[in-house]
Amino acid sequence: MDQMNEIFQILAPDGEMVGPDPGLSPESLREMYRLMVLSREFDRRMVALQRQGRLGTYAVLEGQEAVQIGSAMALGPDEFVFPSYREHGVQLARGMPADVVMAYWRGLPNDGWDVHKYRMSTITVPIASQLPHAVGYGYGANLRGDDDVAIVYFGDGATSESDFHAAMNFAGVWKTPTVFLCANNGYAISVPFHKQTASETIAQKAQAYGFEGILIDGMDPLAVYSSTRDAVEKAKAGDGPTLIEAITYRYGPHATADDPTLYRSADEVSHWMTMDPIQRLRAHLEKTGEWDDETDVRVISEVHSLVEDTIRAIEDRPLPARDDAVRHAFERVPGVVIDQLHATQRAHGESETAFATEDTWTVGNDQLPDGPTERWNMAEAINAALYQALDSDDRVVILGEDVGL
Repeated sequence: MDQMNEIFQILAPDGEMVGPDPGLSPESLREMYRLMVLSREFDRRMVALQRQGRLGTYAVLEGQEAVQIGSAMALGPDEFVFPSYREHGVQLARGMPADVVMAYWRGLPNDGWDVHKYRMSTITVPIASQLPHAVGYGYGANLRGDDDVAIVYFGDGATSESDFHAAMNFAGVWKTPTVFLCANNGYAISVPFHKQTASETIAQKAQAYGFEGILIDGMDPLAVYSSTRDAVEKAKAGDGPTLIEAITYRYGPHATADDPTLYRSADEVSHWMTMDPIQRLRAHLEKTGEWDDETDVRVISEVHSLVEDTIRAIEDRPLPARDDAVRHAFERVPGVVIDQLHATQRAHGESETAFATEDTWTVGNDQLPDGPTERWNMAEAINAALYQALDSDDRVVILGEDVGL
């Protein structure tokens, strides 16, 4: 096996350290374990709530705790996270309250999701669209002279999307401070890896874009931690991006609307269960005398209580009314949207929501500013807007083919 395809590992499945010690303190290792247990408990309870009709569709995490907690613990306070829709563990490990994470999946207003406070972009559902955002953030950091690093999470299915390649190309050309973390769980929903790409690994794709790609054991939290820490340090030093491919597995479905028994065998799942990241870290802690049954019972009890308290608090909050989404999305609601809302309300036997005149917008109500005017074609109007933006805001950058430098 050549070097590109060697899988970096620190903890073997039995908990033995077989790679370089990343230097984490016993306290940090215990916290890593606690956060992994919390992520799994959160995940299982969310699935149970969905099955009971108390939650919408939910993207299942179980099995990928090492990727998420290991990487999150390697980040500094200023690193900015661009998640997909499965990074609940990252969000909890970065200090986001469990009720804020749960509120999203409950369909409640996202008013507690402070992207600046938690350094966490909002959840991205369209596959791979968060990758160019992360690269753009890193490019902006370079222009400002900051040493901020953006880390972006995605699955193996995202690497078949054009946004993945656009982001990788831009990051390579401009050496943006970006960490690409691919959780390769072997399936893009039901499509197996070998039907997505002829490449032997995803990591090797980085070579085509001019930067380093590494392949790691994604069931090993220490390998994930060490690789992410090194990639962040490299980006901060101005040495550009890194693509980390973490070989992992999801024990449950892609999401609660999926049936994984249709495309994978019980034997396959059983094989991956022997590499459970939580059991692996616990075995290591036991071997080093840092864990025992009493401590485990206490941690499980604390985690269970935290999740249950969060569920009660979330379910005490009223679900948004049908018109809340309309009011949240528009400063002044277009008449056509109000008509659609009223039609939906009538179809469900609900009373129609009243909107005040100042809350509505119809074509022709806007008043043009006073003063002289000119008549422009579309190209002239676009150029005028660009010049105005560039003159008034030094954060504005124009990028594109044949744009002068």
